[in-house]
Amino acid sequence: MHLFVNGLAASAGGGLTYLRNVLPQLSVRGDVQVTAAVNPQLHLEFCDLPQVTLAEIEPPAGTLMRFWQEQSSLPAVILKSGADVLVSAGNFALRKSPVPQILLSRNALYTCADFFRDLRQRREYRMWFDTRLKARLARRSIETAEVTVAPSEAFARELREWTGKKVVAIHHGFDAESFQSDSAPLRADLTEKLNSTEPGFRLLFVSHYNYYRNFETLIRAMARVVSQPEGKRVRLFLTCKLRTEDNPGSYRAERAVKLVNDLGLRSSVVELGTIPYSQLHHIYRACDIYVTPAYCESFAHPLVEAMSSGLPIIASDIPVHREICQESAVFFPPFSDESLSQRIWHLLTSSDQRRSDRSRERRHIWPFREWSQQRRGRQHRRHGDRILFRRLASSPGGHQPGSRRFHSDQRPQRPEQLAHGTRQCQR
Repeated sequence: MHLFVNGLAASAGGGLTYLRNVLPQLSVRGDVQVTAAVNPQLHLEFCDLPQVTLAEIEPPAGTLMRFWQEQSSLPAVILKSGADVLVSAGNFALRKSPVPQILLSRNALYTCADFFRDLRQRREYRMWFDTRLKARLARRSIETAEVTVAPSEAFARELREWTGKKVVAIHHGFDAESFQSDSAPLRADLTEKLNSTEPGFRLLFVSHYNYYRNFETLIRAMARVVSQPEGKRVRLFLTCKLRTEDNPGSYRAERAVKLVNDLGLRSSVVELGTIPYSQLHHIYRACDIYVTPAYCESFAHPLVEAMSSGLPIIASDIPVHREICQESAVFFPPFSDESLSQRIWHLLTSSDQRRSDRSRERRHIWPFREWSQQRRGRQHRRHGDRILFRRLASSPGGHQPGSRRFHSDQRPQRPEQLAHGTRQCQR
């Protein structure tokens, strides 16, 4: 089968992590050929993958401009490539696809009431309107695609309630071996930042700055923690810079910076900046606790990376986090900095024994690590199996450009009947 993967929308965050995990798995399959449309800045990262051809497309700046370019020019590129199935990995479907189409819907902001409320409180009216418009396009896309896939059951349920359409949940999965395969030492500047702080406990939050990751709640919780007698020994490490110009999107970081300064946390919050994905496992290994206060997610890859690295996890209590972590995390109400600080302090005060024997902790306290070691890359290989839906491409003549119907002898089976593998993301 020849897949065309439209990943032009992936430039940061979960979309880019998805491509970094899925494309290598597809590239080693003898029964799959892939043509991938990705941002030209990523060509060097994917150009050496066998059986993966990179389409030469220069996307314009801005989501809406890219959407209109894809609608007008991408069908011809897909036909020229000879692909059998289109995988649209960026929330928006191709309305007149010349081949059957699988849509990956992974942006939870479009259905998140907390995000729209947050934007109004910040007076980000332009972003509010922009997100509402994109939400309408995303909803229409679910109606257009033959199959819509969500990266978690919690998010799939939201999409089903939102659209009334059937949405299949297939977890992104995780390749632990690939994630930890780079043995090169951590960059010198990052090592210096990690070692420049006083000995103590290291909290980690992996994210570029945006509103829905709820940085301000985490910062206020840190202020509560450092006010404790031993709290000065706690440091929070961020894989971003709290500067608007250093983060993707139009999120303004000034409020977070002001909060850090007003609460006297300049020495307690360490901004590592963007970490190369190949070296990210070193950062997890160097820290003691992973924490995420995000109030909106569709999958949350860093949680799986943290579990693979054996870190205790403190996560906001939202359905996606419950689904992905199960018993491998402690939870707190998403907007309660007091509850978050209590969870942090509880783990810190009971962590001496864990820190003295991290290997025993990883084997017995956080069971996901053994799961990821045993299965290696099988989650993503099964993900690749499941998204193929071979009946979709059994006879290209049965699908007309722009049509969402099949001839009666070509209608695909129910996705759960076609899926290979076992239940996803089990402990």
